[in-house]
Amino acid sequence: MRRIIALLALSLACVMFAGCVPRTTGETEVGVRTVKLGLFVKKGVENKVYAPGGTYFFLPFVNDWHTFDTKLQNLEMTFDPKRGDRKARDDLLFKTIDGNDIGLDVIIAYRIDPSKAPQILQYVAKDDKTLREKIVRTVTRSKPRDIFGELKTEEFYVADKREVKAQVAKEVLQQILGPMGIIVERVLTKDYRFNPDYQKAIEDKKVADQRVEKNRSAQHAALEEYKRKLEEAKGEVNKLVANVDGEYRRAKIEADAYFEKQSLLAQAIRAEGIAEATGVREMNKALTGSGGEALVKLRIAEALQDKKIMLLPMSEGGMNLKTTDVNKLIEIIGVKSLPTVGDKK
Repeated sequence: MRRIIALLALSLACVMFAGCVPRTTGETEVGVRTVKLGLFVKKGVENKVYAPGGTYFFLPFVNDWHTFDTKLQNLEMTFDPKRGDRKARDDLLFKTIDGNDIGLDVIIAYRIDPSKAPQILQYVAKDDKTLREKIVRTVTRSKPRDIFGELKTEEFYVADKREVKAQVAKEVLQQILGPMGIIVERVLTKDYRFNPDYQKAIEDKKVADQRVEKNRSAQHAALEEYKRKLEEAKGEVNKLVANVDGEYRRAKIEADAYFEKQSLLAQAIRAEGIAEATGVREMNKALTGSGGEALVKLRIAEALQDKKIMLLPMSEGGMNLKTTDVNKLIEIIGVKSLPTVGDKK
């Protein structure tokens, strides 16, 4: 009986193996098996991921086979109908926080989590196309509108502000799509466009702003040039002041030296005058004494030394020198021929 049961089981296995068909996965694909009729395994989506680049055999009709691509994919939504996922205008249309209409080109870079392929098949989508169109596209066209709509119109010209909102959009989309087995890698913004009339007004404003900035730059340059010239003038003034200060100090030093010299000279003259006055005073004292007369006579004798002395005859009644012509008198009496005092003859 045991041999019969074993033979029957072997025969059944051979029949089943002979009826199996191959199932394959590509280089970036993972496979998921669904059991439709469970004899030896549980019915439903098998909680197992079949690795990329493999071949697997399953019985037909009682098993289904699905694959999901795990490579990075880009969902491009743009204004240009020649690009992106749709052959028509597909950019995100919304209003800025200050009420202006804007169209924004967006690229969503995403991939699936291979370990969650069974959950994706069972609860989210049966293939890559359905996952892309029904899930990723629907979510990514909704939430980014709200996030980028928080920017003001002019802030779209600032790349850093768009990048900040793109990062916020990535985080929000990951919170929504992450539990579904989808990993959002990046949210990229490209071109944007406003209403044509408003676009022209913005461009005109930017041109005006550029002119204002140019004038501001020119004003700043002129101010810097003025500051430079002012500093040069200050330098020249400081140089002149330094030269004048130097001349003043030199003149002061010379004047102080001259004053000191004259002070010393005045002191010397004063001392000399005091000494002379003292000598005169002492001489006056000496002359008022007994030897004063002799001293006077001595000085008179010294004064008359080597001087010619003439003797004039005097009459009895005397000669009046006030009325007498002395020169004629000398000629008359022949005084010129007389010997002088001190002659040897």
